[in-house]
This record gives sequence, C-alpha cells and structure tokens, in this order.
Amino acid sequence: MQIEVNIEPKGNWQDEANCLGVDPDLFFPERGASTREAKEVCRGCVVRTDCLEYALVNGEKFGIWGGLSERERRRLRRQRAQATRRTSA
Repeated sequence: MQIEVNIEPKGNWQDEANCLGVDPDLFFPERGASTREAKEVCRGCVVRTDCLEYALVNGEKFGIWGGLSERERRRLRRQRAQATRRTSA
C-alpha cells in the first residue's frame, strides 16, 4: 500500500506584505534619517511578525524589518537571549 502525501507549498510571506511594491529605499534610510514612514507601512501589515522573525533569524543588520529598526532588533535579541538564559538556569 502506497500512501500519497500532498503538501502544497505555503505561500511566501513576502507576497502578503504591505511593503510589496513600495520603494525599498524607504526601509533603508540614511543614518539619522527618520524611520517613521517605513514603520507606518509596517504597522498594519499582516505578515509583520514573519518579517521580523526573518530578520532576526537571518541576522539582518540594516533597515526596517517587521516594524523595528536595527537598534530595536538588537534590543529584542538581547531580551530573548536573557530570557533563554533565565529559563535554562
């Protein structure tokens, strides 16, 4: 007896992103420039969490991902690392 498994590929989260079609330069502002407009695009995005996790897992060091700047993502990584250390101890 042969069992057939039909797994349809899950759509790419980027296909659902609010930023689809938006100028990428908006998400990679010059040092010291405002990130407000990019974060506003992210605010209501249905894949915001997926985007943020992608950036964290892949070590994205530049730009706005999931509505967070590089500094905010560093802070989040530190918080997660501290929480992991506490639960492991």
